[in-house]
Amino acid sequence: MIGFIITLVIVGLIAGALARLIIPGKQDLSIPATILLGIVGSFVGGFLAALIFGGDIEFTASGIIGSIIGAVIVLFLWTRFGSGKTRNHH
Repeated sequence: MIGFIITLVIVGLIAGALARLIIPGKQDLSIPATILLGIVGSFVGGFLAALIFGGDIEFTASGIIGSIIGAVIVLFLWTRFGSGKTRNHH
């Protein structure tokens, strides 16, 4: 179990950092937030892989490629819709 958590954190850091490099613009994310982005991206990637390639849709982490793709999607959505700093308030 501890090995899974360590792997998840490492993959999360790599996927989150790569997603931040791929998505243009400045994101004000700390290292823990970048890791969390990658971890959430990993589960999003696993969910999308189950949808696209068939299989059981369950809450599982995906590999590094799926994690990066999921993290890019999550970061894109976050920068467009989730960050309160980027919204125009009238």
